[in-house]
Amino acid sequence: MSTILDKIAEIENEMARTQKNKATAKHLGLLKAKLAKLKSELLLPKSSSKGAGDGFDVTKSGDARVGMIGFPSVGKSTLLSKLTETESAVGAYEFTTLTAVPGTVVVHGTRIQLVDLPGIIEGAKDGKGRGRQVISTGRTCDLILIVLDAMKPLTIKNIIENELSGFGIRLNKTPPDISFVKRERGGLNFTCMNSNATLDAETAHAICKEYKINNASITVRSAANAEDLIDVIEGNRVYIPALYVLNKVDGLFIEELDVITEHMPDAVPVCADHEWGLDELLERVWEKLSVTRVYTKPKGQLPDYNEPVVLRGERRSVEDFCRRIHKDFVKSFKYAWVWGKSVQHNPQRCGLSHVLEDEDIVQIVRK
Repeated sequence: MSTILDKIAEIENEMARTQKNKATAKHLGLLKAKLAKLKSELLLPKSSSKGAGDGFDVTKSGDARVGMIGFPSVGKSTLLSKLTETESAVGAYEFTTLTAVPGTVVVHGTRIQLVDLPGIIEGAKDGKGRGRQVISTGRTCDLILIVLDAMKPLTIKNIIENELSGFGIRLNKTPPDISFVKRERGGLNFTCMNSNATLDAETAHAICKEYKINNASITVRSAANAEDLIDVIEGNRVYIPALYVLNKVDGLFIEELDVITEHMPDAVPVCADHEWGLDELLERVWEKLSVTRVYTKPKGQLPDYNEPVVLRGERRSVEDFCRRIHKDFVKSFKYAWVWGKSVQHNPQRCGLSHVLEDEDIVQIVRK
C-alpha cells in the first residue's frame, strides 16, 4: 500500500513531467490541489493534538519574535551569542543546538526576541530530523532569518525555502486578494477582476471539485494563480517576511559578494565570528518588522520616551494602541490627543480609527 510520502512523490514526478501551458493549466491545478491535501494530511494530522508537527516550547516575549533557520553549522548559535549575549552551544560540528534557544535584543526601543532553532536538513517538512518542530516554531515568528554559509552553494537557499513552503510558510509574500465564500446552493461562481491573474474559471472549478466544494463564490482581485486559490481554501498558510543572512563572508572576495547580493535583494552579509555587519543586520531586522513606536503621555506630564508602545504592520490605529495598553481602554475611550507626523497640527483630537505614525505621542482621554 502506498504511503502518503509515496503519493506525494508520484504527484511531484507527474507535475515535473507535465509541460506547463494553457492547455495543461487545469490538470496542473488539480495535481497541486491533491498535493496540498496530502501535505496537510502529512504535516498537520487531525488525529492528534500533540505530535511531530508541534513546535518547541518557547515562551513568546518582547514586541516581536525573530526565528533563525538554516542548515547545521552555518553560525546561528554564534549570531545569537553576539547579538543578544545569550549563551547558545557553539561547536565545529553539526547539530550543536538541539533545542530552541531564545535571546533578547533591544533595537530603537523595540524588544526583539531572537530564537536560535536547531539546524534543519532536506526533507525536514516530511519529518526528517527535528524539522517539523523547527518549522512549526518558525510559523509563530514575525520575521524569519534564513542563515546561509556564504562559502557553500546558494542552492541551499532554495532547499530551505521549499521546506518552509511545504509547511505552509510563505516568505516575503502578501496574502492573495481572493474572496472565497462557501454557499449552500448556487454552484460555483467565479469572477476575475485582475487581468494579470493566471487563475481561470476552469482551473478554479477543478480545484474546488478536488476539495469536494460544489457551491462557492470566488472573486479574484490580485494577480493570483492556482497555488493562491489552494492556499485560500486550505486556510492555514502564514505570510512571514524574511531576510537572508550570508554568514562567514570573510572567506569571500568583494567581487564575489557583490555578485551574490545583486541577485538577492533581501541578503545581509555578516561575519558573526568577527562581528562584521551585525549593526546593519539589526537595522534591517527592525525595518523588516515594520515597527511603529508610540509614546504615551499622561495628562499634565511629559511623554514617556523610555518605554514606547510598539505596534507592527498595518495594526497601528489608536484602537490598536489602546488594546496594547489594556482592552478596557477601548470601552472607556472618549478621544485621544495626538502629537507627531500623523496629524496636521499638534496636538490634534483623534478617534479610534486614526492611523498613527512612528514616534507619535498619544494621550488618551477616557469617559
